[in-house]
Amino acid sequence: MGLLDGKVALVTGGGSGIGRAVVDLYLKEGAKVGILERVKDRVDALNRELGSSGKAFAGDVTKIEDNESAVAGTVGAFGKLDIFVGNAGVFDNFIPLADLDKGKIAQAASELFAVNVTGYILGAKAALPELQKTSGCIVFTASFAGFNPAGGGVIYTASKHAVFGIIRQLAHELKPDIRVNGVAPGGVKTDLRGLATLGTDQSSNFEQVPEGVLQKPSEQAGAYLFLACPELSNVTSGAVIDTTFMRTRPAAQPAR
Repeated sequence: MGLLDGKVALVTGGGSGIGRAVVDLYLKEGAKVGILERVKDRVDALNRELGSSGKAFAGDVTKIEDNESAVAGTVGAFGKLDIFVGNAGVFDNFIPLADLDKGKIAQAASELFAVNVTGYILGAKAALPELQKTSGCIVFTASFAGFNPAGGGVIYTASKHAVFGIIRQLAHELKPDIRVNGVAPGGVKTDLRGLATLGTDQSSNFEQVPEGVLQKPSEQAGAYLFLACPELSNVTSGAVIDTTFMRTRPAAQPAR
C-alpha cells in the first residue's frame, strides 16, 4: 500500500530537480502523475521512462491555455485530479540591486514574476474545477528566500514572498474543501535557470556546485508527500514547511 494509492497529481516543472523528485516519489507511493514541462526533450524522456503511470505535457506555465491543457490531459489519462503541485520556477542568480541594469529591471522582474508568481496562480486556476470535484489539495514550491534574505536577489526574493501570500490567500478562499500549502527549500542542487533578460537562462546557478555541499532534490520530496497525503495532513492548510534548517552541508576540509 502506498500513501497516495488512487490519487492523481499534476506537477509543473516536473522534468528535473525538485519537481522530478516529487514525481518519482508520488509514483512510488501509488499515484498517477501528469507533468507540465517546458523543455521538449524532458517531456519526451518522461514519456519514455514513466510508463502508464505518468504522462508529460509540453507547455509554458505562464500561459493559461497550457495549464488548462495539462489539467485536461491529466484528467483524460487518469480520470480525475486530486493534487496540484505548482513548482516551475526561474532564478535571478543572486544579483543585488546595485548591480542590476536600470534599463532591464522592469523586464527582468516581469520575466521572473510571470513564472514564479503568475504561473502559480494560472496553474491553480486551471486545476481548481477538478480539485473541487475531489476535495483535493495544492502544494506550491516556496523558498528559503520567502523567510529570509540572501536566498536570492531582490527580484527572486520578492517573488517568493508573493508565493507565501498566494498560499495564505488561497488557503482562506478555498477552505474547508481544498487544502493549500507550500514547501520552502533552500540550497538544493537543481537545474534552476536564470533569466533571458539578464543573459543567465542557459545554465543553472547550482550546476557547478560540488556534490555534498547542497541538498539533493530527493531530500525535499518527503515534505511534498506529507502535504499531499490527506491521512497525514488533513488539518494542515495555509502552512509552509521550511526544509532549510540543514540547507547546506559543510564542504569537505582538506587533510592536514
